[in-house]
Amino acid sequence: MPFIKIYIHLVFPTKNRIPFLNTAALRLKIWKHIKENAAEKGIYVDMANGFSDHCHCLISLGSNQNIERIFQLIKEGIFFLD
Repeated sequence: MPFIKIYIHLVFPTKNRIPFLNTAALRLKIWKHIKENAAEKGIYVDMANGFSDHCHCLISLGSNQNIERIFQLIKEGIFFLD
């Protein structure tokens, strides 16, 4: 059986590009939340990071997952994102 690994790099802004993530402590808390929330939904987030007005997520896409649904599930529950 072949082995396939697909990584997706998602970048998304905070709502209206307002720099809500203005401290390092808050950013670390948010990145941890994103990874834990994704893991609960069966999504493997290899890395979550960003700056005060945007987020980056490196995701390993499973064979039964699609990008649109993964993106919706990750952003769900984070109130300051578009």
